[in-house]
Amino acid sequence: MASIKISVDRIQPGLHVRLPLKWNDHPFLFNVFKIKSDEQVHIIKQLGVKFVYVNPDLSDVLPLPAQHAPLKPKTQIQASSDQLWEEKQKRIEELSAYRRRVSRCEKEFDRSLARIRNVMAKLRSRPEQATKEARLLVDDIVDTLLSEDEVTLHLMGSKSEFEDIYFHSLNVSVLSMMIAKARGFEPEEIKLVALSALFHDIGKVKIPPAILRKTTPLTEPETNYLKLHTQYGSNIAGMMDTLPQEVITVIEQHHELLDGSGYPLGLKGEEIDTFSQIISVANAFDNLCHHQIPSEKKIPYTALSYLYKHTKTLYNQENLDVLIKYMGIYPPGTVVKLSNEMVGLVVSINSGNLLCPNVLIYDPTVPKLQAPIIPLEEKELKVKSVIHPERLPKEVREYLNPRACISYYFEDNTSR
Repeated sequence: MASIKISVDRIQPGLHVRLPLKWNDHPFLFNVFKIKSDEQVHIIKQLGVKFVYVNPDLSDVLPLPAQHAPLKPKTQIQASSDQLWEEKQKRIEELSAYRRRVSRCEKEFDRSLARIRNVMAKLRSRPEQATKEARLLVDDIVDTLLSEDEVTLHLMGSKSEFEDIYFHSLNVSVLSMMIAKARGFEPEEIKLVALSALFHDIGKVKIPPAILRKTTPLTEPETNYLKLHTQYGSNIAGMMDTLPQEVITVIEQHHELLDGSGYPLGLKGEEIDTFSQIISVANAFDNLCHHQIPSEKKIPYTALSYLYKHTKTLYNQENLDVLIKYMGIYPPGTVVKLSNEMVGLVVSINSGNLLCPNVLIYDPTVPKLQAPIIPLEEKELKVKSVIHPERLPKEVREYLNPRACISYYFEDNTSR
């Protein structure tokens, strides 16, 4: 049912309302909310509006009959209003601090991408320097990962469609580190996992770009050519003579599957290296999110669901469970409709409650750069459904800016 317009003298607790005001003209956190108390009723009546919009489907009660209800003493209303304004200002300050942390995270992400580019550029001409720089990069990221027990995984957005190999390598490395940490690996083992993930696709430098960027299904000869990247990568790594054997093994085995249907050797079960089993899951997830064929590309929520439902015989179950747990039921990058009918973009997960992530809210009355990021758990909101970004109205899509290429990075908790 559509919203109905009623005069303010008919509102009462339990009604789900939308205020006809700009966000900064009232003390409530949202323009759309359910009235919880008589105090909120009286505050709304003191805002100078003559009407509000009510959503009957989301309301617990019906509007009151038209009447002129007595107001509470002005001092009581003012005290309640002042408290709401104080809480709203506190929330705004918290959001500002959160955005500053995310901004620092984005800068570190961009630096890491630049460092990966430098490493790849030096692979053949200066292999020792490339390996040294890769180890330093891994040290920095792992130090962030190990800085606290609870590490926030943030949504990052790509700036260039022609650097997919760098985004992919960093993505797989970050996700693989997360899995390794959750499984209790030692710091040096996590660093080896990260280093292996950074280099897992180096063989693709010998695959023609026309194959790597093809947006229609590959022919059988093209598929066979692409599969050679594991062999090419192993050869390149072997000639470098600076990478540990564990890294070379991952380069060779990251497409092997538990049931023996993978390549190049068709290894089964425990024949596949432990690090390779971790990286293969992260690699599969990121490939689903960034499939070269547009119609095959999945949003993170769908990609995780697909892996859970269809690949249990292909990947190590513990690794898959950890990925799902730490990515959340609604992974960063998922567009959701909430129980209050508002739409938002998941920007990070709540590891303590996977059903209640942190969501950037679409509100046309709030400037885009000030859009609230709401911890659903604190506001007693729930995810009602998942929305594919392509189905969003243009103005909502431009406001939320769902990423075409989705990447993730760890927040440096020491900077809080």
